[in-house]
Amino acid sequence: MSTAFITHNVCLKHDPGPYHPEHEGRLSAIMDTLQDASRLGRLIVDGQVEVHVPQKAEVELLSTIHSGAYVASVQEWCENGLSVLPTGDTNICPETYNAALMAAGSVVDGVTLVMTGKNSNAFCGVRPPGHHAESDRGMGFCIFNNVALGAKHAQLHYGVERVYIVDWDVHHGNGTQEIFENDSSVFYASIHQSPLYPFTGMAWETGSGQGEGYTLNIPVKAGAGNAEYLQAFKERIVPAAQTFRPDLIMVSAGFDAHTDDPLGGTAVTEDGFAEMTELMVELAHRCCDGRIVSVLEGGYDLEALSKCVERHVGVLSKT
Repeated sequence: MSTAFITHNVCLKHDPGPYHPEHEGRLSAIMDTLQDASRLGRLIVDGQVEVHVPQKAEVELLSTIHSGAYVASVQEWCENGLSVLPTGDTNICPETYNAALMAAGSVVDGVTLVMTGKNSNAFCGVRPPGHHAESDRGMGFCIFNNVALGAKHAQLHYGVERVYIVDWDVHHGNGTQEIFENDSSVFYASIHQSPLYPFTGMAWETGSGQGEGYTLNIPVKAGAGNAEYLQAFKERIVPAAQTFRPDLIMVSAGFDAHTDDPLGGTAVTEDGFAEMTELMVELAHRCCDGRIVSVLEGGYDLEALSKCVERHVGVLSKT
């Protein structure tokens, strides 16, 4: 089987305004690698990667992780021409609602392709990103929580009992943590720079109620690079997953921990991201028949982003 690469031009239409770091060029740079016969394009020709066109997420499904009032408000705010979400530091435009529905729907489709065995794993090249979006608010460039929706879809429609979410974006995914904080069926593991926006994700945050012990936060200092990240994966993230025994692994694949990224201060390289991906692939084969759905989060240096995605998808496609 091949790796599914899921993306859509609608995601390019989300326009946060001039000079904003989360601009459409991020996704265009990734799409360009699909057209380049010497890069990801070669994997398509060889049949190792299949490009899929997704459908928008259904509002009913979105309302399983977000409040219905918030979802309806996002549509209204976009239609009324607001330029910033009233809930947080996130710019919007009239096309943002449709782009966010498509981003979320891409992950739903990725889960479907993997859980039905049509593809061995999937990468969703989407924007706006999602891991900062909480159940009733968007923030940090995020509208809807794409990864959280994929996890919920897997549980509701494919009988998945346990989902392991690994988040290596340089920023802590406060939204994903908040949505599943009381849920023992979803384990959220994040490695992120601290202190850094959104100033959450302390090591003592381990979940609450029935979810106590199912959140793992690994804050690292500015300057942390491949060695620190790989040590955390080998000594903490992988062992935690082996204990949890997930039926599906999802990755919040932000590439802003890269040494060239303007919004972070860590020093991970393309090699580092490739090795982390290899560890996730090996883990998935041990725990859940290789099932991984990876979702783009941050990454704001275009050259670094496209190179990291190329390496990431390249490793996924070798399975």
